[in-house]
Amino acid sequence: MGSALIPFMLWLKAFHIMSLIAWMAGLFYLPRLFVYHCQVAPGSSESARFKVMEYKLLRFIMAPAMISTFVFGGLLAAIPGVIDWHAAWWPVKLACVLALAGFQGACGRWRRDFANDRNTRPERFYRMANEVPTVLMMVIVIMVVVRPF
Repeated sequence: MGSALIPFMLWLKAFHIMSLIAWMAGLFYLPRLFVYHCQVAPGSSESARFKVMEYKLLRFIMAPAMISTFVFGGLLAAIPGVIDWHAAWWPVKLACVLALAGFQGACGRWRRDFANDRNTRPERFYRMANEVPTVLMMVIVIMVVVRPF
């Protein structure tokens, strides 16, 4: 099947990159919403507005973007010659991508805490968490572009 994808490789790569950009935008923005959500009183109209924003961002942007990133990335990986399976860069990249998915899962749990007015984490926690996707993204880009090992 991989060989049949060769004529579509550039299209797959384009859609993979677009999906990743949308996913990363959500991963950068949702923890920032949590920072602001910490600053409002539970049960307030502002809190209700954040709950809607957080839900819609996670459900309608981040989840589809993550899924399409995995689908297009998997299709690219299936094309013969795209990845040197003996190189060490791709498992590092894959581990970071899986960590991003895990981070999104954590964001989902944090969103549910806010939705149920049970958040116990301070604003500082979310400020620190907001840096996680940036570090992972940096490693991913270096692995794909530089392929250091």
